[in-house]
Amino acid sequence: MGKNRKVNLLFENIVIATFAAWQKGRRLPNNGMIEPMLDFFGKRAEKITLIDCTHPGSSDDVIPKIETYINGKQVKSDPPTFLFPSRKTLEKNNTLATQPVFKLRDIFTDASVLWNLKDKVDLFIGLESIHTLVGIIFKKLGKIKTVVYYVSDYSPTRYKSKIFNSIYLWLDRVCATNADFIWDVSPAMLPARIKAGLNKDKVKPVIQVPNALFPFQISYLPISKLKKNSLLFAGTIGPQNGLDLAIEALNIVKKEIPDATLSVLGTGLKTEEEKAKRLIKEFGLEKSVKMYGFINSLDEISRISKIHMVGLAPYRAIPGSIRWYADATKMRLYFANGLPVVTTQVPPLGKEAKEKGAAIVTQDEKIPYAKAIVSLLKNKKLYEKYRSNAIDFVKQNTWEKTYKNALVEMGII
Repeated sequence: MGKNRKVNLLFENIVIATFAAWQKGRRLPNNGMIEPMLDFFGKRAEKITLIDCTHPGSSDDVIPKIETYINGKQVKSDPPTFLFPSRKTLEKNNTLATQPVFKLRDIFTDASVLWNLKDKVDLFIGLESIHTLVGIIFKKLGKIKTVVYYVSDYSPTRYKSKIFNSIYLWLDRVCATNADFIWDVSPAMLPARIKAGLNKDKVKPVIQVPNALFPFQISYLPISKLKKNSLLFAGTIGPQNGLDLAIEALNIVKKEIPDATLSVLGTGLKTEEEKAKRLIKEFGLEKSVKMYGFINSLDEISRISKIHMVGLAPYRAIPGSIRWYADATKMRLYFANGLPVVTTQVPPLGKEAKEKGAAIVTQDEKIPYAKAIVSLLKNKKLYEKYRSNAIDFVKQNTWEKTYKNALVEMGII
């Protein structure tokens, strides 16, 4: 290790416990903040141990990956030394849902890794409550100095099952009152927790850690290079994300703007994809909608995104949806590529972007949503104003700034 690097290090030993989707031996980019954290902390820690627990249903493998990074470079990747439940049980339950057996797997994996580490952990970052709970236990055992509860999504009514939901809320409260710090991606989370029963006098310090972007993702083209009257939907295709609303709105938009088109980047629930295809066929939009499917490259996503004019974030107003409380990464991607956004009343980021003149917020109904799209595409001055505001809104929205601000608030730098 170089002398200068040693001087600049903030941590000797970090453990990050999180999740990701894996396909064909590769980690997909829609994961628990892995690339951003490795990039940021790899410059500031001598050693990072990454516990990457494959996400059920979206992964073709059920075995967690234990990766070791020294001075920012990966030196090894191993399976856990102890696996429980068995591979056979995990494979049997490897479907896209909350799977208790996978939660057990995560607990035992985290515990086995922490137990086997020789050195004390300076910083443990747990994505979501199960991982954080293990970190809290090992802090009490003297193995960890500081525990961060990193929350990427939350809803006080996350599960229809009262038993599941009660367990979920209990775990959140335990972590929120026993971790050293809470990293929330949205300011809407803490008020929702308190309303759901969290004692505000016992909650640990909450730091806002909004989702962000790498500098190479913040790039846009001149308006003259954009595809005329083009709309973009990027992200998971699911009932909460509203691709059906985007298609219904496009059908209305085309009555005033016949050459309007929609590009869709992403995949999701098979039922929702089939629903989208039925709507496209029903409205005769086969030549106006292009389905790209899942794209693994962030560079390619940005390349496609930046040629479009307007980004769509048509979140549905579903009671209990995490979208009421979570950050909206797709909107940040749109802004980074110069796209003003049309969204609904659901995402907290929409309200902030509306105040900055970077987004139009409507009810999640096809007529007002379509009218908002038309207003941007048919009014050149209005479009240019929103586009300029979108670019300004996201200029400093980098992962480096997000995590650096968090460490400042924690008193580490």
